[in-house]
Amino acid sequence: MMKRQACWHSTTTCDTTAERGRNAPLLLFSEVLGMNKKGSEHINWNDRLTIEKMLKVKATRKQIAEAIGVSERTIYYELARGKCVQRTSDLVDREVYCPDVAERKYQEHLRAKGPDLKLGNDRAFANRVEDLIVNQGFSPAAALKTMEADDEEYSTVICESTLYNYIYRGDVFLELGPEHLREKGRRHDNHAKSNSPKGARAPRGESIEHRPDEINDRDVFGHWEMDCVLGSVGSRRTLLVLTERKTRTGIIIPMRDHTAASVVRALNRLERKYGKDFYNLFKSITVDNGSEFADCTGMERSCRRRGKRTQLYYCHPYSAYERGSNENMNRMIRWFFPKGTNFDEVANEDIRRAEEWINSYPRRVLGWRSSSAAMRECLAQAA
Repeated sequence: MMKRQACWHSTTTCDTTAERGRNAPLLLFSEVLGMNKKGSEHINWNDRLTIEKMLKVKATRKQIAEAIGVSERTIYYELARGKCVQRTSDLVDREVYCPDVAERKYQEHLRAKGPDLKLGNDRAFANRVEDLIVNQGFSPAAALKTMEADDEEYSTVICESTLYNYIYRGDVFLELGPEHLREKGRRHDNHAKSNSPKGARAPRGESIEHRPDEINDRDVFGHWEMDCVLGSVGSRRTLLVLTERKTRTGIIIPMRDHTAASVVRALNRLERKYGKDFYNLFKSITVDNGSEFADCTGMERSCRRRGKRTQLYYCHPYSAYERGSNENMNRMIRWFFPKGTNFDEVANEDIRRAEEWINSYPRRVLGWRSSSAAMRECLAQAA
């Protein structure tokens, strides 16, 4: 009896060993990889190599799923993704799982899908962004900085480049799209400041070459640039545009025509409006060599007291970049009044609203403050 029991134990041991021999590859995979170690349904490249090896030793779907820590359904999807036809040496076609095919299809799916939206279901954030850009004309960067400055709290936080990507996708916002962007691309500075062209004749007043460094460096408030924005052919009215160099504050003055006499009259009105403060607010004005700025003496001469009211500086010919802030403001004015606008038909109230919007717009160059805010700071410091 004892011998038979010993034999039974021996037989059981042999059977177990034999069974273990048959399942050795499967046990090895489970021991090395662990059971459900991933906690994720995503299969990576190493998992695909493991699946290929386990299929070669006839592992079941359930065993493969337990070995790499995913559900059986995930394994079935993965096998379908990596299925391909291979021809044996006997010229027999058979379907097999190929990890390279599965990985390629997976990466193609990721590229087509794109990253998950950080916006999620935060409709309040999306609506606010659309209002600022579509209705109020802000740039994406200005919209984000305005929301940040106003301490508006949302569950979403995205950067400027991500917002641009969402806008160009075209399927994230209800209304907002690329057509609502003011700037369609980055502007490039192609001029060479060191090679400013020389005029064929001397400027009508003081050349910009003699402008002090404190003005060139924008260190001091009260120095302006000036230009005109013309209307359509046949339009008599013109806009005289002044831009303060340090704060980028803008002033738009409608003139009845595009003549030097009208420019002098506009400056006379401006001097009377500001009174004695004019002389500290408008210490210098830089202009180009257009015919409307030909009367240097008239523009500099005060209408309230003897002597000069300001100092005029003339840019080099064909050097609009020497009035860069002024040119930038002219471009912003064109957002409201595109080329071809007949200013004879534009109300002064519309011009005033455009001026207010431009001066209230947050500027990157000012640390996302508006020109009006920067102007108030300078006036408070001077008081």
